[in-house]
Amino acid sequence: MPTAAPDLPPALPSRPRALASRPRALLAVAAAASALAAAGCSGDPAGSGACTPTAPSADDAFAIERAPGSESVALARAVADRWIAEHPAESLPWDWGEGTVMLALVDLYRVTQHAPYRDYYRRYIDHHLEYGYEITTSDRCPPAVAALALHEETCAAPYGAIVDDALRYLDEEARRTEQGGISHLGVSPLFEPTLWVDSLFMFGNVLVRAGERSGDAPPLDEFSNQFKIFASLLQDEPGLFRHAYNWAAPQDPDVYWARGNAWVTAAGYEYLRVRAARGERDEAVAGALDRQVAAVLDAQDPDTGLWWTIMNRPGEIYLETSATALFAAGLARGLRHGFLDASVRPAIDLALAGVRSRIETDGSGRPVVTGISGPTSVGKLADYAAVELRDDISYGVGAVLLALVETSGL
Repeated sequence: MPTAAPDLPPALPSRPRALASRPRALLAVAAAASALAAAGCSGDPAGSGACTPTAPSADDAFAIERAPGSESVALARAVADRWIAEHPAESLPWDWGEGTVMLALVDLYRVTQHAPYRDYYRRYIDHHLEYGYEITTSDRCPPAVAALALHEETCAAPYGAIVDDALRYLDEEARRTEQGGISHLGVSPLFEPTLWVDSLFMFGNVLVRAGERSGDAPPLDEFSNQFKIFASLLQDEPGLFRHAYNWAAPQDPDVYWARGNAWVTAAGYEYLRVRAARGERDEAVAGALDRQVAAVLDAQDPDTGLWWTIMNRPGEIYLETSATALFAAGLARGLRHGFLDASVRPAIDLALAGVRSRIETDGSGRPVVTGISGPTSVGKLADYAAVELRDDISYGVGAVLLALVETSGL
């Protein structure tokens, strides 16, 4: 029976076109992508009027609302500084975990305007512009968010072209299920199109932030469409999401993976935030998240504030850091923007306390994120139990940074 490496697709060919017919063309998304890339082509944004460089400012509402002088932001900075010191940007692969760190540093830079954070994700993107990158699966999409931020600040065409590549991949290249859902394994002809719940975060942030940046609805409409497809196939009656649909390996039907659900919460409320800023609502997505959040809150461990890696099997495996951080970030975002009420505040505070309990110090007194479950593939309960806890993993660090930033200033 075919299997895939944990959280990673099998080896893929180089971006073949038209591997399978798609239920419909999303030409408006491609048009939005082309417009983003073209905005930086002249190299003279002021003269062309096509693109105006816009840098984060301490006067931005995003920064002010998240309390740059808070203890949470100070801890986020210390965690980020250690990560940067230990992991040279040029040494990191083009992948989902590293992309999660870069996304978190984009937000931390927006709050602090501390240039070394911007310079770090710029070196990362510049390295891959020089040596190459592939966007062939959902897991290869997250770094494009850092490129989008760099394009906004510089209007440099190569950064816009990365966003164009990501949106073109989603529009034209990724295989889809019969319902139109974007396959987690993207262009791979080795497996039938399959939905993995993580994808809603991996490609979702690119769609949402591209739609926010361009002001165009089609990327947001596509995220909404994908969310509803994923929810129809993966969300069960209790409100929680199963890990995968149409995957060849056997799964237990009543296993709800915490980090997978947390990716959904974090991405879903980021999408609703952008819709709200446009004066719009998406009742279908908001309703699915309401159902999920009710089940998420019920599953939180009351003693530690953490979530068990299998949410509905408390005490059977272990409590986990990255899922807890992502839940904290998503719930805080939902509360901050009015999609959740104050009744979720105790759960957020408890989750943040749980996250802080997992931050230890190294030999130099610097903070290290611990208790992160390793890369996780779809499987049966025993497969999840076999995934070991690890420290200082990219996506866990990124999740903690997102939580510290998003919960600050509430």
